[in-house]
Amino acid sequence: MLSLHPKTLFPSSPFHLTHRALNPNPNPRFPHRKAVVKTNHCKAEYTTERGLQFETGESFFRHESATGRDLGVLAAALYKREKGQLRVLDAMCGCGVRSLRYLVEAEADFVVANDANDNYRRVILQNLRLVESGEGDERRWVVTHSDANRILTEHYLHNDFLDFIDVDSFGSDSMYLRSAICALRWDGLLYITSTDGFSSGGHRPECSLAAYGAYIRQMPYPNEIGLRMLIGGAVREASVLGYHVTPLFSYYAYHGPIFRVLLQVNRGKLSDKRHYGFVSYCHGCGNSQAYTWEELGQMNCPCSYQKGPRSLVVSGPLWTGPLHSANYLKEMLDLAETWGWTGKGTGTELHKLLSRMVEESDPKLPPGYINMDEMASRAKINSPSLETMMGTLRKEGYAASRTQIASNAFKTDCPMSECIRIAKDLKCC
Repeated sequence: MLSLHPKTLFPSSPFHLTHRALNPNPNPRFPHRKAVVKTNHCKAEYTTERGLQFETGESFFRHESATGRDLGVLAAALYKREKGQLRVLDAMCGCGVRSLRYLVEAEADFVVANDANDNYRRVILQNLRLVESGEGDERRWVVTHSDANRILTEHYLHNDFLDFIDVDSFGSDSMYLRSAICALRWDGLLYITSTDGFSSGGHRPECSLAAYGAYIRQMPYPNEIGLRMLIGGAVREASVLGYHVTPLFSYYAYHGPIFRVLLQVNRGKLSDKRHYGFVSYCHGCGNSQAYTWEELGQMNCPCSYQKGPRSLVVSGPLWTGPLHSANYLKEMLDLAETWGWTGKGTGTELHKLLSRMVEESDPKLPPGYINMDEMASRAKINSPSLETMMGTLRKEGYAASRTQIASNAFKTDCPMSECIRIAKDLKCC
């Protein structure tokens, strides 16, 4: 475990370092709390996250994104446990809180905290001074101010590969994907972001096509499409370089909205090309299907022959395989429990999130989910409870699970028409 000795502390630092603040496994009652600290007779505002106190300054910072940071730290810590080393590049670090947490909680050997805005330098340095920077080969962290693509390319050109790269970008900027993959060590982890809810909702298909090579249409599960669009863009960029990516988890947060995906990058082509294809939705009957490239030109919905005009819309190409690795998520959950991050209070949310991700990792589950309100509207009934509906689906031999993306929805391999029949039978009973 990382230990900070008194000689590592800066006398002028406003942080009050206690055992609780330095403990990488805290379980604070209020993990995200603001504090006002006086420094040189001026008031400065500090925030606490998982027991670590830091300053946000004028940087863009959201308390709501703490869960995404928790997931990144857990993944980085698992990598350190398995590989015995952890070199991190935080390509757009903002105030540096993610870099700080990778150092203290994930016990990173070295972190590059980079942000193109050099106005953030003071606050980044202030925050990272909780950890002694070191010198030479023992250096623990460095702060840089370069364009993300530039610093990623520099690491690649100098064969200075990273184990974990966090690119917390804004919008649908996929321009960093290729350079990030190049700068990553084989079997390394890439944590990428999109905040483009308009494109994932099918409102700007030309933008999604330019950014991720996917033409997105309007579907009733846009936030899952956003995750699949992001993974699909990484699949495309990796294949150009002779690599393939495997999603370890996919996380959606309503604020922003934010789509965050952790990918493992390895050499070699995509092993199962069926996972990079197309998703269709029929506005006529509400059924969704996944198609491979070989099935192009054969897309149809049975109901289209009965209702006249075709109502099928298709999005893609994008990722159509599982959004998570169940085994990996179980390791994350075990680590979170060991650290006391899943107890009472705010910890229950992280536990519920990871548990639900494990549940929806079933490879039998196709892309998309069914909203209970849509099903009830099509059936013209008051819908049964979600748990009752899923229990009945499982009894009839279908796969079914909750989804972390929408609270009143479920994923299943059961067609919409059968779901409607089951819902009607349940209401009659």
